[in-house]
Amino acid sequence: MGYLHDGHLSLLKYSKEKADVSIVSIFVNPTQFSPTEDLSKYPRNIQRDQELLEKNGCDILFFPDAEEIYPKNFQTYVEVEKITSLLEGEIRQTHFKGVTTVVAILFNAVKPHYAFFGQKDAQQAAVIKQMVSDLKMDLKIVVCPIVREADGLAMSSRNVYLSGSERADATQLNRTLIFAKGMVENGERDVKKIIEESKQLITNIDSANLDYLSIVDADTFEVVEKLIEGKKYFILIACKIGATRLIDNLLITV
Repeated sequence: MGYLHDGHLSLLKYSKEKADVSIVSIFVNPTQFSPTEDLSKYPRNIQRDQELLEKNGCDILFFPDAEEIYPKNFQTYVEVEKITSLLEGEIRQTHFKGVTTVVAILFNAVKPHYAFFGQKDAQQAAVIKQMVSDLKMDLKIVVCPIVREADGLAMSSRNVYLSGSERADATQLNRTLIFAKGMVENGERDVKKIIEESKQLITNIDSANLDYLSIVDADTFEVVEKLIEGKKYFILIACKIGATRLIDNLLITV
């Protein structure tokens, strides 16, 4: 959605390593914002974005306006079930319908062989992979690692909203994930215990308002009670720091 940072640019790097032509779409998608969310305030700077893309070897910038994507009398939507009812989908109930619809439109417009998404939006990437599989879309989804600031904060366009003290508080999200991962590495398999102890790190922060801290199956995103040896899980966190909602995750193998 623009306002590019090194996390976005890392996706371009992966594309350039794998593909002959790299196309970046920038579109602040209105259908994935609820009426209470920050569509009008979402950071935008297309001139800066274009300069960064040119500098980093992007071949084509696809920058449609809302009327091009959603023309008058638009009435068709793409909706993935089940996985979109959990976690982010439970809290932001219209969000994934907007995501899958716009991504399907972008895929049809660009016709890529590969599409690169960041692991920071892990559930979103899983939803898109489900859509591509179910609808037999002729492309491969590549999920790329999270890019972090030096202090561990996951890069996000929304980080610009944070005040100085909030910016320091936000680093506690990653620390909470690392703490939970440490409990798993030390042999803990009871998810309830891991979550209860890990939550203390974030609930002690005055500016923090935790939406969820969950451990889920890496494929289905269903919350689990016990960790099973050899399986993969996401530790997920969503939390408001002040007025800014941030998400982060770690992928673990038990």
